[in-house]
Amino acid sequence: MDRRYRVMIIDDEESARKLLRGSIKWDALNMEVVGEAASGIEAINVIDDLKPDIAFVDISMPFMDGIEFTQTATDRYPNLIIIIMTAIDQFEYARKCVSMPVFEYMLKPMVRAEITKVLERAAERLSNEKDYWDDQKNSGSAENSGEEDPIEQIKKYVEVNFTDSKLNLAFISQYFGFSSSYLSRKFKQDTGCNFIEYLTDLRMKKAIKLAKTNMKMFRTAAEVGIPDPNYFGRCFKKYAGMSYSDFMAANTDDKDNKES
Repeated sequence: MDRRYRVMIIDDEESARKLLRGSIKWDALNMEVVGEAASGIEAINVIDDLKPDIAFVDISMPFMDGIEFTQTATDRYPNLIIIIMTAIDQFEYARKCVSMPVFEYMLKPMVRAEITKVLERAAERLSNEKDYWDDQKNSGSAENSGEEDPIEQIKKYVEVNFTDSKLNLAFISQYFGFSSSYLSRKFKQDTGCNFIEYLTDLRMKKAIKLAKTNMKMFRTAAEVGIPDPNYFGRCFKKYAGMSYSDFMAANTDDKDNKES
């Protein structure tokens, strides 16, 4: 049986989330709502656990709006289908500002029949991506007999270029001639970790070294290829177990103690 597609609803209005969740016959579309979030920041914090295929995103939210969320989310998950929800007075703003690969813009209040049509198209795209991956896997086109394993080639390339902020799964997939969905699965299968984990680990090891030199966080973030200091801060804290400033303070204390 085909995998059920996972849907996430991101809107700061609880009533809007409940309405969307309750108005669509998700089972009939072979979909399920796996989670909700009241802001872009909350969504970013849980997206790795929820692993949605489709995200409904309100454009106007506090702290991190729909545009900022879309920029961050599609960088990490290039195949995530984003459906922007916007009020009529924000519609032109959405069209002008969102240059990322947004699947559809929908005006609030949304109509059930229109939502269903958009979801049917989304399911078709997801199905086509799965077929493309299966074709590659079955034909063995991702394997180059007689040459170095492609995943090893990719790892070496990333080790040299990880400080480039343009480096992400979509870039690597295009550079090496794979679909993003195929490479994501193949990388996890061969290495035991997903691509973003591997890339982030390299960046955080470099960040630790720079933090020990008392380099300011915004400079370190740029040096390791994560120009967004907020996202960098979350990555660093997850990796080091403390904030960047706390790590620098602790390192300075240790250094002072040794010198004394």
